[in-house]
Amino acid sequence: MSKMNNHPYHLVNYSPWPLTGSIGTLTMVSGLTLMFVSKEMYLMNMGMIIIMLTMYQWWRDISREATYQGLHNSIVIKGMKISMMLFIMSEVMFFVSFFWAFLHSSLSPTVEIGMTWPPKGISTFNPTQIPLLNTMILLTSGMTITWSHHSLIFNNYKKTTMGLYLTVMLGITFTIFQIYEYIESKFTISDSIYGSCFFMATGFHGLHVIIGTTFLMICLMRHQMKHFSKNHHYGFEASSWYWHFVDVVWLMLYIMIYWWGS
Repeated sequence: MSKMNNHPYHLVNYSPWPLTGSIGTLTMVSGLTLMFVSKEMYLMNMGMIIIMLTMYQWWRDISREATYQGLHNSIVIKGMKISMMLFIMSEVMFFVSFFWAFLHSSLSPTVEIGMTWPPKGISTFNPTQIPLLNTMILLTSGMTITWSHHSLIFNNYKKTTMGLYLTVMLGITFTIFQIYEYIESKFTISDSIYGSCFFMATGFHGLHVIIGTTFLMICLMRHQMKHFSKNHHYGFEASSWYWHFVDVVWLMLYIMIYWWGS
């Protein structure tokens, strides 16, 4: 294959990672179903291992293309920025569906749930305790990732590292508190529409926090390997956009579900 191109775009080479990622996802979801039925976790663990190995090798290839092969030029990066914006918009609409379901049920509670909101028998969380603490944690993480991004633009390696590290630690702390809140919950996902909306919305947000934290951890490792410069750091920029999206969704969750909804 000739290395000479008459266009500025990056046409990726054949890769096995979409196939292995699909196999890993199918294995993990099948294993999750098996775990629900018989509490056996070997198939789910196998799927998770396949996915993690695929992630490592796929991200390694992308980092190589962007950093060492110079294939991510300005035209390619512009296309990836538009793609990331569209992806975040699709995620926004995903959470809008949960907010819509919550508002539909809370503004006009049906007779099946006692015509009250929260439904009878549901003991909601105190919005001034762990939810407020988690709100402060995520707002602080929004400031640290912005500080880190601006430090990178001004070529300050040490402050960029510090800001990224703090953001990762705040993301992990948020997840720990969320898990503790779930353990202490007095209702479950099967407890009326409130339980379903609460755990679906906060659970998927928690998943997005874990994904965003992983994204930032990869950026921290790449930054320490000198992959980013003040003019070429799209991976870092995309992770910061995603993290700000996670912050905004949590603010909506806190206001609508924890504070107003309780």
